[in-house]
Amino acid sequence: MEVDRQIVEPLFPERIQMCVPYNILPLDPDSANQAIMKYPEIQAAVVALRNTRGLRWPKKHNQKQDEDILDWLQEKYGFQKDNVANQREHLILLLANVHIRQFPKSDGQPELDDRALKDVMKKLFKNYKKWCKYLYPKDSHWLKTIPQEVQQHKLLYMGLYLLIWGEAANLRFMPECLCYIYHHMAFELYDMLAGKVSPITGKRVEPACGGDEEAFLRKVVTPIYEVIAGEAERSQHGKSEHSQWRNYDDLNEYFWSVDCFRLGWPICEDADFFCLPMEQLRDENGENKPAYRDRWMGKVNFVEIRSFCHIFRSFDRMWGFFIPSLQVMIILAWNGSGQLNGAFDDEVFMGVSSVFITASVLQLGQAVLDVVLSWKAQRSMSFHVKLRYILKLLSAAAWVIVLPVTYAYTWENPPGSAQTIKSWFGNSANSPSLFVLAVVIYLSPNMLAAVLFLFPFIRRFLERSNSRIIMLMMWWSQPQLYVGRGMHESTLSVFMYTLFWVLLIVTKLAFSYYIERKVQTPGFGPPLSAIAKSSGRLRLNSFCAYFNKPILVAPLVGPTKDIMSAQITNFQWHEFFPHAKNNVGVVIALWAPIILVYFMDAQIWYAIFSTLVGGIYGAFRRVGEIQTLGMLRSCFESLPGAFNACLIPEERSEPEKKGLRATFSGNFAQILSNKEKEAARFAHLWNKIISSFREEDLISNREMDLLLVPYWADRDLDLIQWPPFLLASKIPIALDMAKDSNGEDGELKNGMETDPYMSYAVKECYASFRNIIKFLVQGDREKEVIKYIFREVDRHIEEGTLIKEYKMSALPSLYEHLVKLIKYLLDNKEEDKDHVLFSFLDMLEVVSRDIMMEDQIYSLVDSTHGGHGHEEVIPQYLLFASDGAIIFPIPSVAEAWKEKIRRLYLLLTTKESTMDLPSNLEARRRISFFSNSLLMDMPPAPKVRNMLSFSVLTPYHTEEVLFSLKELESPNEDGVSILFYLQKIFPDEWNNFLERVKCLSEEELKGSDELEEELRLWASYRGQTLTRTVRGMMYYRKALELQAFLDMAQHEDLMEGYKGIELNVDDNKGETSLVTQCQALPDMKFTYVVSCQQYGIHKRSGDHRARDILRLMTRYPSLRVAYIDEVEKPREDGSKKINQKTYYSVLVKASPKSIDSSGPIQSSDEEIYRIKLPGPPILGEGKPENQNHAIIFTRGEGLQTIDMNQENYMEEALKMRNLLQEFLKKHDGVRYPTILGTREHIFTGSVSSLAWLMSNQETSFVTICQRVLANPLKVRFHYGHPDVFDRLFHLTRGGVSKASKVINLSEDIFAGFNSTLREGNVTHHEYIQVGKGRDVGLNQISMFEAEIANGNGEQTLSRDIYRLGHQFDFFRMLSCYFTTIGFYFSTLITVLTVYVFLYGRLYLVHSGLEEGLGTQPAVRDNKPLQVALASQSFVQIGFLMALPMLMEIGLERGFWTLLSEFFLMQLQLAPVFFTFSLGTKAHYYGRALLYGGAKYRPISHGFVVFHAKFADNYRLYSRSHFVKGIEMMILLIVYQMFDQSYRGESGYMLITISMWFMVGSWLFAPFLFNPSGFEWQKIGDDWIDWNEWISKRGGIGVPAEKSWESWWEEEQEHLCHSGLRGIIAEILLALRFFMYLIYQYGLVYRPKITKDGKSFLVYGLAGPMMFQMLFAMKIAQALKPLVKRAGYWGLVRTLARGYEIAMGLLLFTPVGFVAWPMEDHSSRKKDQ
Repeated sequence: MEVDRQIVEPLFPERIQMCVPYNILPLDPDSANQAIMKYPEIQAAVVALRNTRGLRWPKKHNQKQDEDILDWLQEKYGFQKDNVANQREHLILLLANVHIRQFPKSDGQPELDDRALKDVMKKLFKNYKKWCKYLYPKDSHWLKTIPQEVQQHKLLYMGLYLLIWGEAANLRFMPECLCYIYHHMAFELYDMLAGKVSPITGKRVEPACGGDEEAFLRKVVTPIYEVIAGEAERSQHGKSEHSQWRNYDDLNEYFWSVDCFRLGWPICEDADFFCLPMEQLRDENGENKPAYRDRWMGKVNFVEIRSFCHIFRSFDRMWGFFIPSLQVMIILAWNGSGQLNGAFDDEVFMGVSSVFITASVLQLGQAVLDVVLSWKAQRSMSFHVKLRYILKLLSAAAWVIVLPVTYAYTWENPPGSAQTIKSWFGNSANSPSLFVLAVVIYLSPNMLAAVLFLFPFIRRFLERSNSRIIMLMMWWSQPQLYVGRGMHESTLSVFMYTLFWVLLIVTKLAFSYYIERKVQTPGFGPPLSAIAKSSGRLRLNSFCAYFNKPILVAPLVGPTKDIMSAQITNFQWHEFFPHAKNNVGVVIALWAPIILVYFMDAQIWYAIFSTLVGGIYGAFRRVGEIQTLGMLRSCFESLPGAFNACLIPEERSEPEKKGLRATFSGNFAQILSNKEKEAARFAHLWNKIISSFREEDLISNREMDLLLVPYWADRDLDLIQWPPFLLASKIPIALDMAKDSNGEDGELKNGMETDPYMSYAVKECYASFRNIIKFLVQGDREKEVIKYIFREVDRHIEEGTLIKEYKMSALPSLYEHLVKLIKYLLDNKEEDKDHVLFSFLDMLEVVSRDIMMEDQIYSLVDSTHGGHGHEEVIPQYLLFASDGAIIFPIPSVAEAWKEKIRRLYLLLTTKESTMDLPSNLEARRRISFFSNSLLMDMPPAPKVRNMLSFSVLTPYHTEEVLFSLKELESPNEDGVSILFYLQKIFPDEWNNFLERVKCLSEEELKGSDELEEELRLWASYRGQTLTRTVRGMMYYRKALELQAFLDMAQHEDLMEGYKGIELNVDDNKGETSLVTQCQALPDMKFTYVVSCQQYGIHKRSGDHRARDILRLMTRYPSLRVAYIDEVEKPREDGSKKINQKTYYSVLVKASPKSIDSSGPIQSSDEEIYRIKLPGPPILGEGKPENQNHAIIFTRGEGLQTIDMNQENYMEEALKMRNLLQEFLKKHDGVRYPTILGTREHIFTGSVSSLAWLMSNQETSFVTICQRVLANPLKVRFHYGHPDVFDRLFHLTRGGVSKASKVINLSEDIFAGFNSTLREGNVTHHEYIQVGKGRDVGLNQISMFEAEIANGNGEQTLSRDIYRLGHQFDFFRMLSCYFTTIGFYFSTLITVLTVYVFLYGRLYLVHSGLEEGLGTQPAVRDNKPLQVALASQSFVQIGFLMALPMLMEIGLERGFWTLLSEFFLMQLQLAPVFFTFSLGTKAHYYGRALLYGGAKYRPISHGFVVFHAKFADNYRLYSRSHFVKGIEMMILLIVYQMFDQSYRGESGYMLITISMWFMVGSWLFAPFLFNPSGFEWQKIGDDWIDWNEWISKRGGIGVPAEKSWESWWEEEQEHLCHSGLRGIIAEILLALRFFMYLIYQYGLVYRPKITKDGKSFLVYGLAGPMMFQMLFAMKIAQALKPLVKRAGYWGLVRTLARGYEIAMGLLLFTPVGFVAWPMEDHSSRKKDQ
């Protein structure tokens, strides 16, 4: 029971603050004096919300202090209390931040500006207004209100929407469903505000859900949630066919139709939306008769059916271009000379005209597919949608009839097919004009689309319009959908990507038909064909294969004609291969691989063009301009100017430069010495970066000292103090130059000016030395002496006579004394006082006698002494001996003094070169990239108070948080621990860590809890742990604190420095102090939420991960953790059934430390919000559901999504406010960005050779590839993290990812699809980066690539891809295809080409056709086929991925680095890895399309320092690589066996070398990349483990890792859920094993075993084993229920076990043979 605050406060006033936990804003009265609550904008938002004047509270309401309009909404609608508190803070911060940004100069009056309110309201309700206009209901909150209460009413509407969204749970994935709920509740709100009376009850209107506790959750959210949960249950965890259940998109799209209003309000649970399928209703009722409710409404608008037809259906325009283009090339080559000008010949032109018939047939296929694949959605379709499908089908069918008929009447002498058509319709006179008219009418929609394509702004207007007339006009061209309208880009953008694709397509077709035809066609190009037949043939083919990737069409036409006319009478195997007309089997065998590669080679050309464009665009954007430390040194003088121009808000008097000239110039003015503020700001920022390097142990203490700029500006120096690493070793060199000078000041000056940093070093050392001496010397006569000496030196410097007048040879002696003095000053010990005195005397002696050679100093001493009235002359050696003459030791040494002395000591004593400073490669990379990024085009930085606010959200499940000591020190089976491994790959960072913690060895770290904690952190910061991620993200807060200081600090504070203020924090306490304000402002601008889904479970079970997460919250007080809490409660009915579980979204933070608590402080968490959920929130894919439950706790206008294997850097965090400004720019002139893409750095490249390859591959994707996707192609989507979302845009449009089970497996990219379809704009920015970890072992990489390939298979089926493919214009559609599923389909075609080639060749050799046609060049010396297979091999070995990778390396790191990296890639077997990866992509992409089975694969992000067992590799790669590899190997062997009698070995190797490489890679790559993969003892252990695994029986509860039977059953599980189509596909694919009969024939007959006998009996005796084990076994698995029913399943299992054993032996034997001699060699070495 809640106790009123007014009762508790007088009794326990000191406890009130402790009892009111808060997130960011302490809204209770006791916290009103906190710094963040002092901001006028916060106060204005709070005051506006607390304006409840005129609102009618319920009669039973107990009035409380500080109630606001959200409390009123809670009372009226029954929202949860913590939801109200959460959204209250959310709304206040949102309004305050917008107010600050738009009106930065506040007059201090707490009044909320209506313009800020309007801006937030516009963003929040933009989707709702669009929905209203689409469905034509009246817009609820734009109705007239009382003028005096406009602001209050706007806040009520906004608060209502946010409260609905905050409590909607899984409904947040359904934005239009939320629009529907809000629509009705807002109308109720309006009626209440207007005081309307219900005509039914005669009372004032009240909300339908009532104001009871949790009423909104129970009556509104829960019913819809139960529908979602019911459909998720029907999906059987994603195993069911997509067409059998409704996903989030189906349920949301129900609200795209006016039919949604049949739900009524309050929601009628008898509506068809809530209906279940009949079979499920019968099960629930326990009866066999239908239930009373309506039928299941089924899928909505789209049906995801597993079929490769989706590739054609979604991108039909692309296939409608490439297929007719191929037809045209064949017709041109087939008729006449094959030249392009031959197209104007009458017969050729008529033949080319037939492409329109082909196009109509393709259009008919598209229409048929639309009807067939959408059939299961017909129940939910409106009449006009069904009518459109029917008319499209009838229209397409009509054109298929009309065009051929009219075409037939264009011929004077019609060919056979045309003559047949004319015989059907009558042999009337020819009428070519009729066909022309039909073609014009047929093409008219396309011509209209082409015109609109040229004017995208007209197309945007038409598509966005909700006018019924315009919608009727557009009805035929586009389906009437809520999304996918108005996506067209600006005219310039359209021109850019159109130019890209026009050039690419022209190049592809030209090389395919014309250029290659001239180079390689036998008979068409005599000189080159003669060369090709000479000994240089291989070299020419290699050249052409490299430059002429695509397939040849014309070269095959002539030989094809010869083959078709050839007569073969002697068939080797006439039993199976009867005489075929025109040798059509040979033609198919020759053309099939050519045709396949024709449809694949555009992907190769895309890789080439995108690489070139990406490289050029990157060079224009100044990527890689600073590649090395030498380049950084050369431009370091302009770096402070760049810092101030890019990172510091400044009023610029000059207009900002734009355009091409600005892109190339981009120079920044040098900071002058009199600009103290600019220099101080640079020092603060630079030092913060260098300090972060030291905290991360990237540099040592000495390196840090050499890199730092003085924190405290020394105004007496009047010069810029550069980092010592630029000035190091300059003083000793300058001394030698001065000593060896010949008395010429000019020569010495010129020599020093050749190196400007030497001049800087000399000037600074002299000025610092002078200031230090003047500070130390306090005696009057001593001051006079010192003053005279420096005055004389300065005079000679100005006159240029220093060297001429003074003797420089004594400088080394003075230098030695000075170094000693500085060393004493550093130590500052009392016992060194006499040494300091002697140092002064020695320096005075050297200056006066050896350098200046003057007696004035002695006379000055005498006169000074005489002035004091003494009669005796004191000797010179007692000049500094009097008390107080010298201040030493220095009392209360300030940090500024220490820094000055330390810096001077470094400048004087550092003699070695610092050219390679910092020595750590990661530190070099980061500092070079950061410096380079300042040269790029980025928005100017606003002040922190004026920047856009943002949040960071990280989903976390059960990954590693912090390594424990046990995990670090436990050795694996090879005796290697993680800690030892880290010490070896990061040796310099380990030494820096020991130096930081002041230990000499690892043993010293043991025994101390603090040091052990530091050791765990050091290791965790180098792994892919949550600790590393949190540290990186919290750099944002540190950066904002520093930037807030630089914005707000007065001149004196700036000169003192932020570090000085931090050190004097006790003197700066108070709510209005600078430090407090600098810490409060980031709270307003930045929030970090980690969604630790199972934190509550871990906490209750005592899991160490909960303790580690709590440790992170304690370490970072502003960190927030959201988790799902499961609470079991007894059933309300009192039954003894299983207790009910209640689910909550909970937000916690580390509890604040109590000052007056006695004893050790115990860390604990403090609950801030607890919001009840309607049920288990994880209904779909886990990660997006985890994000969704926590997104309500985020704040701000931007939202950065970060994975838990990422990190951030201090220097990159400084640029975040620049990046957020991109949201305020229209990058394409049409729309503002909704997703800001940024680049990533893969930090796991040093872990292993595979990790290095993977990091290079991934780096190219996140840089050059996404650079091209964003501009010019305009198809960049969201490929993961760390993109920044426009938070308000996406929270009103379904969130930052999609969560439907399986179909949204790649949940991230669907956020990009959704954003684009909803008129968003995705951009890419390369001046900021975030670190990311990738998989480091082959098994990890393969599992990741399998998941991505599965995800692309599901994308192929998705409605998002279909809509993008149809709503994009033609060229942007090409971009979408080749950058998403097209890459994976091309990969699949690459593998399929090998199969088609091998099986086609086997057909030729076994039938005897190849031998019979041996004289035909197309069979004997098929150069086009060789080039085609060369093209395939380029894809196979990773050409598509290597080309952009190499370009980016060359662009960012230089040409020589490119060469060395490329050579290193070959040494590390990169082609083997890429070929193996090809098999992974092809297998899992094809499998997902055929059978499903796509699933999330949990991947360990740990260090791969262990040996993977053979059984593990077999389970993972058996079906994807081993089976296919052995199949191809047998095909190649048989082909070689049969073909060698009439072909040379060189021709065989030329064609098959890439295939043998593929076989070897697929079979043995897992052993090549396996640690200790060829160690004999490991192999023995693997063999024992393999035997145990293969022989162990399966059963319930036996995992696949323990038993072959369990694994075998799992491998077939996809057939149980893939339906009839999957079973048919499995049987059809199994039929290829019928060809193994041919293998048996070759083994029996070719060796003449049977003496040319061809009896089936002989063959039958040889073939059963292979036939049964491959063909029959696959068929039996496909028909498992029937086989089980027949009782033969045990036999099938036995056959399968034998097959697996044979496979294992075949793989294991070569590995053993390789390992044996290696083991023998190692044994002999040990014996020696």
